[in-house]
Amino acid sequence: MAALRVIGIDPGLTRCGVGVVDVARNRSATLVHVGVVRSDPGEPIERRLATIAAGIRAVIDLHGPTVMAVERVFSQNNRHSVMGTAQASGIALLIAGERGLAATTHTPTEVKAAVTGYGAADKRQVQAMVARILRLDEMPQPADAADALALALCHAWRGGAAQAPAGGTLTPAQRAWADAERLARR
Repeated sequence: MAALRVIGIDPGLTRCGVGVVDVARNRSATLVHVGVVRSDPGEPIERRLATIAAGIRAVIDLHGPTVMAVERVFSQNNRHSVMGTAQASGIALLIAGERGLAATTHTPTEVKAAVTGYGAADKRQVQAMVARILRLDEMPQPADAADALALALCHAWRGGAAQAPAGGTLTPAQRAWADAERLARR
């Protein structure tokens, strides 16, 4: 089976993280693309959303992912921030529908657990593990970009598209995730 190409979207109105990874059956992953689509807070909302949409479409056109993972919007104290995140999330999901990509949302806790083995990991821990998993020399910056990659990895691993090889080795985070999946199926 060929590698699964996943685009991860960390939705945000000012900074929308976009990451693309290839994940093999043995759960090894390779960086394809990482970046952030930025919109100007001084622009009208419709232009900001159009900017985000154009950026996501450009990455899809350039790299051809087969599935999309988007961070699930959760409640925060700052309603303005949640609204922008929800709008950017909706744009990403709409584009997935337009392009015929299967799309799934994952909570921040799911993503952290998948990548670090700990659902309450901080941003720096996520960045460090993403860099380690993808064998990068430096941590992806800003955190939105690392989060997008973490979303893509979580989706590939959680979706079962990448199973552990016979006799192969998993990272500690991958082992913890596989153990958690086995326990959940009982």
